[in-house]
Amino acid sequence: MASRFRRAHRPPADLDITAFMNLMVILVPFLLITAVFNQVNILEMNLPEQKDEQAKPDEKPPAFQLELILRKDKLEVGDKPGRLLKSFPVTGEGDETGYDLKALSELLKRLKARFPDETTAMLLIEPEVPYERLIQIMDTVRLYEETDETQSTQYELFPDIALGDAPALEGKP
Repeated sequence: MASRFRRAHRPPADLDITAFMNLMVILVPFLLITAVFNQVNILEMNLPEQKDEQAKPDEKPPAFQLELILRKDKLEVGDKPGRLLKSFPVTGEGDETGYDLKALSELLKRLKARFPDETTAMLLIEPEVPYERLIQIMDTVRLYEETDETQSTQYELFPDIALGDAPALEGKP
C-alpha cells in the first residue's frame, strides 16, 4: 500500500539557455567591434579661477592677454585692454565659408614668439557663429603643426582657452 502513494522521483527540469547563448555569441562581438568606431574626442578646457581682488593688491596684470572675438562676419584678434591687433573677414561662399586659419596661425606664432610664457587665450563668441568655426579656431589657437619631408611636429601656442560672450557692437543691442 505504501508504494501506491509514492510518487516517482523526477529530476528537476533543465533550463534551456541555448537561444540566450546564441544571442550572446552574436551580440558581444558586434558590440566590441562597433565600440571601436564610436570614439569621442574630448577637448579639455581650463576655466579661469575666480580671484579675490583684495588678496593680492600688488600683483600686476599680465603684459599681454590674447583675446579673440568671433563674430558672424569677422574674427578680431586683440589684446585684453581693447587694442585690436588684426581683423580677419569671413571668406568663401556657401558651405565653404570660414576664417583665414593660415593667416591666423601665422599671427599667433608671431605673438607666441613675443610672449613665450603666455598660455591663455580668451575666445569671445557671438551666438550666431557656427559651432564648426568655433572648433576650428580653438584648434588653431591651441597648437600649430610644421611638416617637413619625413615627419610632422606639433608646437603649442595658447592651450589654456577660456570661452565667453562677445561684446555687442556699437549700434547693435
